[in-house]
Amino acid sequence: MDAVLRHLSLDLDRGEIVALVGASGAGKSLLAHAILGLLPPGAEVRGEVRFEDRVLGPDTLPRLRGRRIALLPQSVTHLDPLMPVGRQVALAARRAGARDPGAEGFRRFGLDPAVRRAHPHELSGGMARRVLALASLAGGPDLVVADEPTDHLDPDSAAVVLAALAGVARRGGAVLLVTHDLPAALPFANRVALMRGGRIEAVEPTAGFSGAGEGIASAYGRALWRALPQNGFGVDA
Repeated sequence: MDAVLRHLSLDLDRGEIVALVGASGAGKSLLAHAILGLLPPGAEVRGEVRFEDRVLGPDTLPRLRGRRIALLPQSVTHLDPLMPVGRQVALAARRAGARDPGAEGFRRFGLDPAVRRAHPHELSGGMARRVLALASLAGGPDLVVADEPTDHLDPDSAAVVLAALAGVARRGGAVLLVTHDLPAALPFANRVALMRGGRIEAVEPTAGFSGAGEGIASAYGRALWRALPQNGFGVDA
């Protein structure tokens, strides 16, 4: 059986955001879940994930997940449909030993504090996604793995979520930002990791992603950049 993720190495430093980009099916979300140990039963895993020089495994991950390491998942179905969202945020904070961000936390994400009393089905998709981001960050994690956190968000709401992730980096944490929206991520990311076919093809500085992409060393990276609508859907020969 062929490996889905293979020959893959990626590091994140404190104080930085690394954007993980690539075509659909490249393995980005699978990598995000593998870091957190959230793979389907029966998945065969070889290799190591290290956090502060400690190998993460069945004995260490449960103690860190949701506390020092947080997943911001792609789907809002991760919210409990039977519980008011304010309580869910408070529980996420308390689980990590942090204070409930309360009304001010909801305001930071552009949400009326009254939203705290609502259940997920009473919210729009964009509101639910911002609640999910607030819950994921409420515990003050040191590492955030954000899986398409701006998917289906309007530009203003996306900017709010990305600014919150940037806050994690500013206070000395690190963020792996899995995204298909490279232009939105560039103002916040320090580096861009390019993924294709289950591998990291290259890691590029964000400065190269401008103009016609002449500063991008990777041919795959240049092709992705030039294929964007704002770059004329260019196709490299």
